[in-house]
Amino acid sequence: QVQLQESGPGLVKPSQTLTLTCSVSGDSITATYIAWIWLRQPSGKGLEWMGGIGTDGSTYYSPSLESRTSISRNTSKNQFSLQLSSVTPEDTAVYYCGGGIRVGVKSNSATYDYWGQGTQVTVSS
Repeated sequence: QVQLQESGPGLVKPSQTLTLTCSVSGDSITATYIAWIWLRQPSGKGLEWMGGIGTDGSTYYSPSLESRTSISRNTSKNQFSLQLSSVTPEDTAVYYCGGGIRVGVKSNSATYDYWGQGTQVTVSS
């Protein structure tokens, strides 16, 4: 059974860099049949796809966030991470990591198989 768990700071100051980590158990982060993604959901708004690692091992980013986003994986710890720089209060949201078997990294989130429980991040001074 694959399980995902997000971790990171709950509170970040404006202009800082947010770093979140998704720990994966039950399968390898390097499995070539699983795509890994990050989504977020501000309060009262819909899910926003931020980016991910495709089954080809490449990273993909939302065009609106690409200049501030970096996604990477740590194979030794079986984790993948999200870095979001120059955060503002508009980045306040619940952040989720997900994994999907044999799906495109930009596929609808409903097609993904595995999800973390989500972690609240608040950007405030």
